[in-house]
Amino acid sequence: MHAYLPHLLADINAAWHIDIPVENKRPLTFEEEMEEFEKWEEEDEPPYTFGYFCGLESNNFPPAEQLTETDMKIVLEAFRLMMLSWNLSTSFPENLPLPIAYKMTVEILDSKTTIVETGRINVDFCSGYAPDCVFKEYCSCLEIWNEAEADQDIDRRDDNVNDDPDALPF
Repeated sequence: MHAYLPHLLADINAAWHIDIPVENKRPLTFEEEMEEFEKWEEEDEPPYTFGYFCGLESNNFPPAEQLTETDMKIVLEAFRLMMLSWNLSTSFPENLPLPIAYKMTVEILDSKTTIVETGRINVDFCSGYAPDCVFKEYCSCLEIWNEAEADQDIDRRDDNVNDDPDALPF
């Protein structure tokens, strides 16, 4: 285990969002929930990073090369649980190497985000355009994207086929 890991885990545990006790918190009305959603939807860019809210700084996390796979798994799980306390979650492709997932998770601290009181915001890094995906060859949409591209190529070739069997192809 990396010598710094116990201190890092203590910092992550201290970064949990401490919520108002449930008995002192009234549920939001439907109108208040919609107002919160509209505010989030209309916001151009959130003013603060996740690190601002939780108090963690990305430069306090050792680079992936200094950690074992077990260390990275421990940090990622602690970070995942801490993010849930802030109503945030992440999504990564199943085949993404652990060092890349670790690096991207730590970079969330430097990303501007909105903290919501109800629901959850999922950080999935997905633009929807697989050829430019940050996950590159690990993109879970890439195979589907490539199949759709291949289907379009076949459709284009079929559209260019002349129905006259005696016609020359040029």
